Amino acid sequence: MKRFSISIILIIMAIMTSYGQNSGNVRKPAVAGSFYPADPGQLKKEVSYYLDASGKICKDGIVRAIIVPHAGYIFSAHTAAAAFKYIPENADYDNIFLIGTSHNYAFDGASAYTSGDFMTPLGEVKVNTEICKKLEESSSFFISRDDVHIPEHSLEVQLPFIQCHFNKVIPIVPILIGTGNLLTLQGIAKALQPYFNEKNLFIISSDFSHYPSYDDATRVDKMTMEAIIKGDPDNFIKTVRSIEKSGTDGLATAMCGWSSGYVLLSLTRNEKDLVFNHLEYTNSGNSTYGDKTRVVGYNAIAIVQTAGKSQESAKAQGPGFTLTDDEKKTLLKIARNAIKSKLFNESVPQTDPAKLSPTLKEPLGAFVTLTIDGQLRGCIGRFMPSEPLYTIVESMAVAAAFSDTRFTPLTKAEYPKIEIEISVLGPLHKIKSIDEIVIGKHGVYVKKGMRSGTLLPQVPDGRGWTVEDFLGYTSRDKAGIGWKGWQDKDAEIYTYEAVVFHE
Repeated sequence: MKRFSISIILIIMAIMTSYGQNSGNVRKPAVAGSFYPADPGQLKKEVSYYLDASGKICKDGIVRAIIVPHAGYIFSAHTAAAAFKYIPENADYDNIFLIGTSHNYAFDGASAYTSGDFMTPLGEVKVNTEICKKLEESSSFFISRDDVHIPEHSLEVQLPFIQCHFNKVIPIVPILIGTGNLLTLQGIAKALQPYFNEKNLFIISSDFSHYPSYDDATRVDKMTMEAIIKGDPDNFIKTVRSIEKSGTDGLATAMCGWSSGYVLLSLTRNEKDLVFNHLEYTNSGNSTYGDKTRVVGYNAIAIVQTAGKSQESAKAQGPGFTLTDDEKKTLLKIARNAIKSKLFNESVPQTDPAKLSPTLKEPLGAFVTLTIDGQLRGCIGRFMPSEPLYTIVESMAVAAAFSDTRFTPLTKAEYPKIEIEISVLGPLHKIKSIDEIVIGKHGVYVKKGMRSGTLLPQVPDGRGWTVEDFLGYTSRDKAGIGWKGWQDKDAEIYTYEAVVFHE
């Protein structure tokens, strides 16, 4: 009987130990010593070096999200550091939502780690298991798969940067996505939406192109980055698929964590006050250890919620200029019909003004932009027309296709490949202070005497321009009055908003 009791106790202890390993264990490093140094002193020195070598810090607004690479530090840490350094080290976040796409497992949904904290050579990183469990309980798109986190490197390599950069200890919410189903990804985003606010930082861990040549990587990674900073998840997916079908030699993927990027863009699409900033691009060919015939691309991107006087002034101007979905579809149809009719020598379908909304008959400016596989193929517009908007779009579409002097006229072979984007310009507002200009929201129009020029609101996106840069480029390159021409006492500055949409 005594021997039986001891056996029972041993079995119970074994069960308790096993349960403890699954439910309360610290997740140990999987790639320390390979992707980054395993020695704590060396690791801290290396991460600090990359952070110190990085550039600018966000001074106007709250960084809501970053996209960072996750390769070995010798290849990608410089670019990752550019994103982390952009966030002020004293930033006061409640949580960091660390999101990546699983490299080792495919599963239908997302997994938020609930078993315990994460460990690196620098110590433990607190996991907010309460939020992780709540996501599982409240959404069918979050499933219990803590096992997928054990070998995964994409989240782990970000932890030393989090530990070294922030003054405050911030708990993480580690999430791995195991699917490319768009409906499921939208469900994941919906579950995360209540947490996507200024109190939490979202970090998307993803490299970009895999295994093309150095030059091809530079080209396609720029296309993917530009699709991201437009903030439109549908256009982003279209760009990724177009790149991956392009036949680029050696290309395995345009962005290995595209599903995580799609979730982020689904979260941002309904927020008007977010600015996308491209911070840095490199690829593995830039490393002394890299081979330029077969590379992996890395982008650092930050999404910032604008704040301060600029934001307050923008709100004081009242509701922004808008178009309905039907009005957008009508203008896109008019633009495509105009190009097709000119190209194939057909009569242009007549538009009945009586069937158009009053907005489409207003004398509003518009630019028509044509792209093929994400590359510019033509762009021409009118800023202050006297004709109605629908006729301006028709004539500018034809001009963009056949009269942009930077390109040869559009061919019949190219026609099926073009994507049409239209920027409809709202009314002008003369400003008294440049503090009223919000980068990413406003276009600027500078006028001095008989000279004038404009740049659209989307032009500064991803370029890291200040308001002064925006005005300088407009004054010098568009109005022809010099870089500081906007500062002259007889110069007038106007802002306007644009509704940008595409097929």
